[in-house]
Amino acid sequence: MTDDEAPSGGAELRGELLSRLRVIEDQPLEARSGAYSQLHDELRTRLEGGDVSTPRA
Repeated sequence: MTDDEAPSGGAELRGELLSRLRVIEDQPLEARSGAYSQLHDELRTRLEGGDVSTPRA
């Protein structure tokens, strides 16, 4: 997917992700693992939320 094909808000979400990654990278090494784990869980939840099927009428 190119930037032109990104869903609306894609650039904003990408910027938010990059910002969070910079914050994590600035943390001491011991704290990064927990921060990356939390970010992973949030992204997984967001992605899996798109997989919810809706019942057909």
